[in-house]
Amino acid sequence: MTVIVSFFGDLLLNVTERGRALVGLKRATPLAVADILKLADDLMSNRGEASGVALARDILSGYAALSQEDKTRVLVGFAEGFGPPVERLKHAAQAFLAHPDARNAGLLFAASEPRRQELVRRLNLAPGGTHALVRMREDLLERRDANPALAAFDEDFVHLFSAWFNRGFLVLRQIDWSTPANILEKIIRYEAVHAIAGWDDLRRRLEPRDRRLFAFFHPALADEPLIFVQVALTDAIPAAIQPLLKQQVGPAPARPTTAVFYSISNAQKGLAGISFGNFLIKQVVEDLKRETPSLATFVTLSPVPGFARWLADERAKEGSDALTADDRRALALLDHPNWMQKAGAVEAAERALLPLAAHYFLKAKTASGRPIDPVARFHLGNGARLERLNFLGDESARGLAQSHGLMVNYLYDLGYIESNHEAFVAKGEVAASTAVRRQLRTKSVASDFLASLS
Repeated sequence: MTVIVSFFGDLLLNVTERGRALVGLKRATPLAVADILKLADDLMSNRGEASGVALARDILSGYAALSQEDKTRVLVGFAEGFGPPVERLKHAAQAFLAHPDARNAGLLFAASEPRRQELVRRLNLAPGGTHALVRMREDLLERRDANPALAAFDEDFVHLFSAWFNRGFLVLRQIDWSTPANILEKIIRYEAVHAIAGWDDLRRRLEPRDRRLFAFFHPALADEPLIFVQVALTDAIPAAIQPLLKQQVGPAPARPTTAVFYSISNAQKGLAGISFGNFLIKQVVEDLKRETPSLATFVTLSPVPGFARWLADERAKEGSDALTADDRRALALLDHPNWMQKAGAVEAAERALLPLAAHYFLKAKTASGRPIDPVARFHLGNGARLERLNFLGDESARGLAQSHGLMVNYLYDLGYIESNHEAFVAKGEVAASTAVRRQLRTKSVASDFLASLS
C-alpha cells in the first residue's frame, strides 16, 4: 500500500510541475496576500486539470508561509470575494418562483452554492491538499469569532468536511507498541484529556493485557489519527482516574466485564464539529466484544470541563436558581488552596457538589436547550446515558481546576443507544440514571452537616 501511495504521489507531483509550466508559474517565490487572491481567481476560472493542481498547490503553500495577520486577510478575502453568484442566484430564484418545479429547484440549489465551496474543492486537488485544508480551517476557527465574515466560510468547510470525512471513508485501527513511531509520537502529542508523559507512559497505556487504544484514519491523511480512544478492561465501573493512570498497575482481570473509555481525543482541531465519534465508539465496542466476549458493560470515565466555571458564574450571581445560602457556605471552602486537607471540607464539599452537579447536567442549558457541558453533549448525542457522578474522580491539578475533581460515567447500553440519541437530538432529553436524578434537590442538604462543623 505504501508503494502504491508513493507512486501516485510522485505521479501527481509530476503532473503538478507540468501544470506549473503550462500557466507560467515561477518556483519558490514568496506570495503576498494579493498574489494568493489573484491565484484563487485564476484557479476558479481555469478548466485544465494539470494547471489547476499547480495553482492549488501554490495557493496552499503560499498561504502556509504567511504571517498570522496575512493569513487572516486571505481568509477574509476568500470569504468575501467568493460568495454565491448574486445575479445567477437572483435569476434562479425568480425562475423558481414563477415555475416551482423540480428542474428550477435544482437550478436554484446549484446557484445558491457559494463559490467558496468550489474553491475549497479545487484546492483539495493539490498534493496534500486535504491536510492543508484541515490546517486552514484550524486557522479559521481561531479567527471566526473576531471576524463575522468568516462564519459563513466556516459553514462551507463544515458542509464539505462532513462529506469528505463521512464514516464510510474512515478506517479504524488498533494502536499498539508495534505501530510506526511517527504515529505513536502523534498520539503522545495529540492526547487532550490525560497528558502522556513521554514514551514510557505511552507504553504503559499500550502494552498491558487490559489496555487498548483505537484510532480512526482517513485515506487522505494516512499517518494522521483523526480521533482516538483509550480503553481499560476492568471488572467494575471505576470512579476515579488516578488508579487507571498510575505507573504500576495491578494484574489484569482474567475475565474482564467492563470496558472503560477513559480518554477520547479529537486529534485534528480543524475537524472540530465534524461528528464521527459516535461511530468510533460503536465500532470499538463491536471489536472489543468480538475479542473479549466476557465484556458486558461499556462506560466512560469522563471529565467535566465546564463545571468549575459554571459554579463560579452561579456564585457571582446575586440570585442563582441553583445555589442556596448553604451551598455558598460549602463552596467557600473550595477557595482555600489546600481545601482537601482542611478538617471536614471534603465531606461538606461532596454534600454540596453532587446535587449541584446533577443540576448542572439536568437543568443548566445553552440557548439552544442543550446541556452546557461539551463532553456531555458529545456522549449524550452519541446515545449514552449519564450513569454516575464521581466526587474527586480526578485529583490532578487540572481536574481540580476545571471541575473541583468531579468526573462522570456515561453508560453505552447497546439496547438503548439509538433511542437515547433520538430523544436527545429531537427533544433535548438527557438520558440519566435514577441515581443521578435522585441527587437533584431544591434546597441544600449540606446545611445540617455544615452546622455540625461550627
